[in-house]
Formats: sequence, C-alpha cells, structure tokens
Amino acid sequence: MGKSLGLLEQIKAKLSQPKTRQQAGRVLSKWLGQQKEKQALDYLQKNGVISIAQNFRCDQYQKGEIDLIGLDTSKQILIFFEVKYRKNSLYGHPTETLSAAQQQRIRRCAQVFLQKQPQYQNHDCRFDVISFIGDKPPEWIKNAF
Repeated sequence: MGKSLGLLEQIKAKLSQPKTRQQAGRVLSKWLGQQKEKQALDYLQKNGVISIAQNFRCDQYQKGEIDLIGLDTSKQILIFFEVKYRKNSLYGHPTETLSAAQQQRIRRCAQVFLQKQPQYQNHDCRFDVISFIGDKPPEWIKNAF
C-alpha cells in the first residue's frame, strides 16, 4: 500500500505543476513512459539482456529515438527496443500504436547508432517491442518489425 501511495503522491505532484490540463496530460504521459522504460529495462536485465543505451536520439531523421538498446550476450544479438504502454486494452494492444513511419524512424536511428558505435556493426540486429497494459507484467515481442 505504501508503494501505491507514493506513486499517487508523485502523480499528484506532477499534475499540480503545469498550468493547463493539456500540459498536465503531457507531463503524466511522459512520466508514465519513463516509468515503463525503467520497468522494461529491469525486466530485460533479468532476462539476460545487457543495457547498451537508453533513449538514443538521432535528430537526422525526424527527431527519432530508440527507447532501449541492449545486447543478448547468449546469441550476440544487438536489440533495438521500443517500449509501448496503454492503461488498458479497451482501444487495442499497445503495439497497434507503432506506425510504419515510427518503425522507419527507429530503423534509421539504428543505422546512425551503428555508425557511431562501430564495435556493434558485425552483430546481428533485431527490433523488439516491450509492451505494457496497465499494471500487468511486460510482454516481450521479438522480431516485432
């Protein structure tokens, strides 16, 4: 209960800062996204993935970003992760929000990452999604796109 109360207090604090409801929604959405990325990272590390980078940005391609980049050491595969969250499945699965344009931006950012980090250029690469629905455990979708 204490953990939930702390979370509620954090959300209330975030919502009290912005001046408009729209700003409050953006702040909450960003904060929830950061929390889910942390949960995804913990989950992946428990499943043998070593974290290489978080929130890798490449402004060359429409301000693209890769949420998490990790290395599956058992297979020497470099994995580019997109983290998706939905409060519930009423309007579909979180992966349904991953558009073809966003997938293309992520692929291009992956190319930029490999150019900047040549030590990974000989690794096989994969694009996975970690999805969350509410408070349920994450779902790891390998080879998502």
